[in-house]
Parts: sequence; structure tokens; C-alpha cells
Amino acid sequence: MAEGTGTSPTHIARLVRDAIPPMHPGGRPIVAAVGLAAAGVRAVTGRGALVGLLATGATALFFREPARTPPLRTDAVLAPADGTVATVTEAVPPAELDLPREPHLRVSIFLTVLDVHVQWAPCHGRAATVRYTPGTFLSADLDKASEDNERNAITFARADGARIGVVQIAGLLARRIVCQLTDGDEVAAGERFGLIRFGSRVDTYLPAGTEPLVRPGQRTVGAETVLGYVPVEG
Repeated sequence: MAEGTGTSPTHIARLVRDAIPPMHPGGRPIVAAVGLAAAGVRAVTGRGALVGLLATGATALFFREPARTPPLRTDAVLAPADGTVATVTEAVPPAELDLPREPHLRVSIFLTVLDVHVQWAPCHGRAATVRYTPGTFLSADLDKASEDNERNAITFARADGARIGVVQIAGLLARRIVCQLTDGDEVAAGERFGLIRFGSRVDTYLPAGTEPLVRPGQRTVGAETVLGYVPVEG
């Protein structure tokens, strides 16, 4: 049978690979730990093979890293995460963001354990500053979580000088924030940059005067949903 035909093993393998998103590297140690624990229970008790397999598969699914296709418009600010819009309001950015200390449009996205937990860059540019802040683990859907919880703040700077703030916020279950960016790293809109393990929240701060294009209760698709447009100057 010819390679690449509709029923060839190579073609079928490619379809399966395309249908199942790859796993974020940050999730591999946890999936391995769950798998080893399940194998240990099976070895000791002779039971739990199915439960262990399901638990390992569910953990791997949680850390899925699907491919996304961002829109072409360079003035679009993209949702950095999958989830549900919790609030759209004016708020002063936290001190760890390199933004003016004045009200900005803040879009808060809440992620449940069923959502993809990878984060994507909201625009083309660079990570001007990346700042980690330890904190508590309040429920991520509380407004105080933006100020009190463990979080990681990234200020994205476009080439025209516009700045967008993104804050990864840990929640009740999330105890580890992953971010591969460092100060000065170049990014493309829709590029994967981080992960929050288990339930969490991501806040995006857009320049004052930006008209929001999402509202509370709306579902967002990271790297594809447009939160608002910030005109490109120059």
C-alpha cells in the first residue's frame, strides 16, 4: 500500500497525531508521577489498572498544548488563555507590571480544571519585564486574587511602544506557575509562553480607552479570541 494514501498506516498515524494535542513539557513530570503511582498501586494490590490508566490519561489531557492560529491584524490583543471571562473592568495594574499607575481595561479569564492551561502571547513584540510574586492561594475567581495570590506578571511591549500586561495567577489548586520568558525575549502573537497547573486565572491589562470586545460569561480561545484593538502607531 502506498505511503500517504487515505488508509495507509502512515496516514492513519498522522491523523491520530493531529487529533491529539501534544503535551506541554511542564506537565510531563506530573503525568509521569501519576503513572508511576498507578503502577505502584497495581503492583502492590493487583487492582486499579483501569482507574490508574484513566487518571494518567486525564492528567495528560489536562496538560494538552493545542495548536492555535492567531488572526493577522497586528493591532489585535489576543486572549492569553482559554477559559471564561470573569470580569471586564477598569483597574490599576499591579506594581510588578511596567505600566502607568492609572486605570487600564482589565479582562480577567478564569480557567477550570477542564480548560487548556497553556498561555499565549497577546501581541507581537517583546517581554519587556517578567516578575514573579509569591502569595496566597485564594480561589482564582475572587477579585482579591489579583493582588494576594501567587502570580507572574509579564509586560509585553509592541514595536510601536504600546504595552500590554498579562498576569498569570495561581488558584486554590494551582501551586506552580511556569513561564519560559525572561526580560527582553522577542515574542510573536499567539506564541506559547507559559502554563499554570490546575485551576487558575489570567488577567490582561490593555491601554486606557481600549474598547473591550468580550464580556463576562463569554468563552475565550487562547491566541485566537480578540480582547480588543490597540491602534498601531507610526
